[in-house]
Amino acid sequence: MLAEDHTIVREGLKAMLLAEGDIRIVGEAENGRQAVELAQKLRPSVIIMDIAMPLLNGLEATRQILKIIPSMRIILLSAHKDDAYVEQAMALGAVGYLIKQTSLDALAKVIREVHRGRVFFSPEVAKHLTHPGQRLPIHDDMLRKKAVHLTSRETEVLQLVAEGHANKQVAGLLDISVKTVEKHRQHLMEKLNIHDTAGLTRHAISAGVIESSVQLTII
Repeated sequence: MLAEDHTIVREGLKAMLLAEGDIRIVGEAENGRQAVELAQKLRPSVIIMDIAMPLLNGLEATRQILKIIPSMRIILLSAHKDDAYVEQAMALGAVGYLIKQTSLDALAKVIREVHRGRVFFSPEVAKHLTHPGQRLPIHDDMLRKKAVHLTSRETEVLQLVAEGHANKQVAGLLDISVKTVEKHRQHLMEKLNIHDTAGLTRHAISAGVIESSVQLTII
């Protein structure tokens, strides 16, 4: 299954993978929320998951999917090779982490490896690992972020708020009441000691909830 919000990229991946002959695309998602829904419905062997997606980012989508289907094999795609992002991917249970500069031919090989039960990280990432399963060093700012635990719902609300959605829009997207959204926003501000929307947005970017730099590059 492919989870990628940019249609031209998703269609390119699909065409290349189908040309391999032994890989079948059973579903396509254009945002993280759709990825979670399709994963439960289709139960694909492997999911290629972009990290920078609207409504729900790939990291949170991965967390939600693996909570429901622990055996799911998920490969994350990212423009970042920072230790902090890789650390999150490993902690969540992703079995692959590829930099977007990876060739399409290499991607097909990684899918096969992951399907066989192996774990794969891009060479740019793997060079930081001295042996399989090693946890990467976490920077001080990452430790501070991890000290504040956000629930899946709070993370969803944080991303939607950071993307500029009003409370009513967030309520509609998550199928909850506006009052519930307001409570989640209040809890977020209390937990993070942030007192305005701009602050929540800055935190979402710094914590990797949204990847504004990737979005700006693509636009």
